[in-house]
Amino acid sequence: MTTDTVCRKRASDILYNTVTNNRIGMHYAQYWAGTDSKQDSRYSSSDAGSAHLWSMYSVVLPALKEIEVINENATNAAAAANQNAIAGVLRVWVFHMLTDAFGNIPYTEAISEQPLPAYDDAATIYKDLLTKLDGYQSQLNISNPSFTTGDVIYRGDVAKWKKFANSLMLRMAMRMSNADEATAKPYIEKAIQGGVIETNADNALFPYTSNATEAFPYNNIDRDPVQFVVTGTLLDYMVATNDPRLPMYARTVNGAYEGVPYASGDNNASDANNFSKPSSRVYSPNFPGIIFTASEALFLKAEAAARNITSGSAATFYDSGIKTSMEFWGVSADIATAYLARVPYNTANWKNSIGTQKWLAFYMQGMQSWLERVRLNFNKPDGSPLFIAPVAGSLDPTVSMVPNRITYPTAENNTNRANKEAAAQAIGGDTKGTKLWWQKF
Repeated sequence: MTTDTVCRKRASDILYNTVTNNRIGMHYAQYWAGTDSKQDSRYSSSDAGSAHLWSMYSVVLPALKEIEVINENATNAAAAANQNAIAGVLRVWVFHMLTDAFGNIPYTEAISEQPLPAYDDAATIYKDLLTKLDGYQSQLNISNPSFTTGDVIYRGDVAKWKKFANSLMLRMAMRMSNADEATAKPYIEKAIQGGVIETNADNALFPYTSNATEAFPYNNIDRDPVQFVVTGTLLDYMVATNDPRLPMYARTVNGAYEGVPYASGDNNASDANNFSKPSSRVYSPNFPGIIFTASEALFLKAEAAARNITSGSAATFYDSGIKTSMEFWGVSADIATAYLARVPYNTANWKNSIGTQKWLAFYMQGMQSWLERVRLNFNKPDGSPLFIAPVAGSLDPTVSMVPNRITYPTAENNTNRANKEAAAQAIGGDTKGTKLWWQKF
């Protein structure tokens, strides 16, 4: 594999490994619950997820930097400029994920000669990332070549990388918009005007294969996974609305969808026989590592319109977001249209309408779904609660309903303790209950 392919695969592998996605993201988004480690659903203090995500610093970011180092001696300056811009966009994506999960993080001094990097303020990081992303998007030149090999996401298509850069800009600007709309609004407008991902043909996906060394990190190559079952939170709502994505999301038990009450009872392997397991499709070795999809961009446009940040029809964008999600999962256009009649957009209650459908479309993207759950704090479209507190109670005294962040890895106590403690104090404490700067609900 080329350096470019390796760094993208490593990033996707970290994002979709069993701990980061399945035991944190898919739990905190309340899609899945465990059969073996139910304490994960109850927000135990396990450090594995923090350490896995933090490994972006040692595994992915140096590889992205290496692309620029290699290009210092490039013979094709135009291609090198596009390659460096693509590496820069991916670097923004990585730091964006890290700061959204942890808060203040090493940034300015990260991936440098500084052995004890200081932690930067998360809001300041966001503004700098948006500035850099704007610059990389402008640097991408569709008239020039980029990667001829190694780009397994867009195969060197610079126009598609520009759409991804704009889509990432839109996500980040919308995420901060409740905290700082004045800064966010110009980026929201610029991203939409520049062109975001609006068709599944332009989705940013890492393509895994049935080859064991190149397979989706949690797959059914050797056995049927039984560590997770699907929650009643997800299945009850999908059954109530006759959602056609149901068989793509979960399996039936004795001919019916049986969702487990979230975080209930003790570890019980028999749960895998009594409740619906995730579908065979999402355990397939060639299920893609999802980086960004059209449905997300369309729901972001719907929210921007609903809040009068931008013009356009929120209802139209909402409908398109649902349709593109249905298409992604293999649902026909006619069936998707019939579904829209059962879940109409509610202008007066836009947050619940958009939030619920975005949550459904985010299935398998546990981390992003959890962060949007926290940001929007939405209910069902009728205003009744969608999510429940852990049935058996939270194991974290700072959290009752859902964590707001991930705690710093304990390894930082040994390697960078003073800076980590200063960061913890700055954000209000290194706990899962600490709200980050953009969380206003």
